[in-house]
Amino acid sequence: MPSIGKKPQVVHVDDDPNMLRLIKHQLNSVYSVCSVRDPADCIDEIIRTGSRLVLLDIDLGEKKSGLDLLREIKQFDGGVQVIMLTGLVSMETILTSMRDGAEACLFKPLNNKQELLDALAAAQKKIAIWHQSLRELMERKREASELTVAR
Repeated sequence: MPSIGKKPQVVHVDDDPNMLRLIKHQLNSVYSVCSVRDPADCIDEIIRTGSRLVLLDIDLGEKKSGLDLLREIKQFDGGVQVIMLTGLVSMETILTSMRDGAEACLFKPLNNKQELLDALAAAQKKIAIWHQSLRELMERKREASELTVAR
């Protein structure tokens, strides 16, 4: 979990270096953005940075589909919140990404910085709820264990 006072970490995966620069520029006052061009490096960067937030392009070129990477991220850690980015307006792709666990799907070009900030804020709220649920589960498990030992 990030330390108090530090910017939340975001891993941004896109094969377009211009988009990587744009997102980093738009978010750098609020988030620490780790830009990743090669989708094969995404999970390593999630681990390295401790990020719980990922911005993921659906079309990553020939290396890998963003939808495939979304599934890998969710299989690795279902608590990571993924926001999909796409220039391809396809209802099927959007529905697939949401069904596979994406938090949101935003359309390129990202002319509305506030829309991106709002999506990230909503994802952060889900992360906070997820962490609270885990704390409560651990507390219940500890209490049940103490009752068992006390008997």
